[in-house]
Amino acid sequence: MHKFIEVLNKEVVPAQGCTEPIAVAYAVSIASEQVEGEIESVQLYLSGNIVKNALGVGIPGTGMTGIDIAALLGAVIKRSDKKLEILCDMTPEQLEKANALLEKKVLRMALADSPEKLYVQAVVKTNQGTGRCILQKEHTNVILIEKNGEVVFEKKEEATAQSNDHVSMSVDEIYDFAMNAPFDDISFILEGAKMNKAVSNEGLRGDYGLRVGKALKGQLENGFLESNYANEIVAAAAAASDARMDGCAMPIMTTAGSGNQGISCTVAVATLAEKMNKSQEELARALVLSNLITIHVKSGMGRLSPLCGSALAGGCGSSCAMIYLMGGTLEQMKLAINTMLANQTGMICDGAKTTCALKIASGMQAAVLATTLALNGIAPCCKEGIVCKDVEDTIKGLGKIATTGIPNLDPTILDVMLHK
Repeated sequence: MHKFIEVLNKEVVPAQGCTEPIAVAYAVSIASEQVEGEIESVQLYLSGNIVKNALGVGIPGTGMTGIDIAALLGAVIKRSDKKLEILCDMTPEQLEKANALLEKKVLRMALADSPEKLYVQAVVKTNQGTGRCILQKEHTNVILIEKNGEVVFEKKEEATAQSNDHVSMSVDEIYDFAMNAPFDDISFILEGAKMNKAVSNEGLRGDYGLRVGKALKGQLENGFLESNYANEIVAAAAAASDARMDGCAMPIMTTAGSGNQGISCTVAVATLAEKMNKSQEELARALVLSNLITIHVKSGMGRLSPLCGSALAGGCGSSCAMIYLMGGTLEQMKLAINTMLANQTGMICDGAKTTCALKIASGMQAAVLATTLALNGIAPCCKEGIVCKDVEDTIKGLGKIATTGIPNLDPTILDVMLHK
């Protein structure tokens, strides 16, 4: 199996709801599965980035937001085999039980004493025993399960490295694979576009979140905005985020651990392909290109970053795919990535919430701009800002800014969020 097929199978996966609160539900579910009896307490130890990305997001099927209800649903549902789709097929009885636990105030939360940006420790105590689960680095990467203090499962540290640290990736390699892989080998990627476009259509139909996509679509229809490919792309992508962030129960296809990144790198591409009457094979190649570029750019930023991965990484992926669909070249894709990172670097991530749709709209507008400039042979040169002569060096520079250049940004964002 080609290494990029393995990457796509691991990094492009379905989830129901925002990945951070659902990761909490997943960990609590595993802990709860270890013991029988009536739940007396649920203790969570969470990294600041998990808290930041789970505080204000809607939880599917509940009409509620935040960590509390997600965690207690995990304790009740006990279906960890569903992983990030643990809330699929949730029953009214399960929601009622979770709400009863919420009223009993059995949940306690604390910041974890861990250097990991993605860290969840869940301890569930019942009248018959205690279960514990720890996951870190990735949303389903369980490293420890205990039952009544005895280790049931443990993953050694060397096996917990992030999935793509050992995978050699470059824009050149990604392009070559996307253009030349047998269609039968990559056709599975079409399922993500189908899934995310369905959520986009739901966002355009309903009144979710800030209704960014629906409002833009309305202005296209009444003439305030010109109805064209570019504006249709922005409206479609924003609408999917509107629905997802407001608790839409439909599953989303994530990319590199984020549903909004999945939206950014698929919905715009699928919308443009549909408008241009492209074949399923052309769409599949565009989606492979977009997803892998997104994964490549995001890998240097870290799984959870103080910068917005949807606008930056997802925008780069979408721009490259749009250039392909419009008959552009590899060199033009590199120009577009440099333009995207020159333009969007600095957009912060202040958690998962309805305003993510605003950032996705901005990211898609920037992707359209980068695509337009690239197709005309225009991009910033290496004398300007963080842009380097080699696009790989520009991508590395973004990673350095995200991981070492702004170490106090995440704690500062969380502090503002918790004390407003």
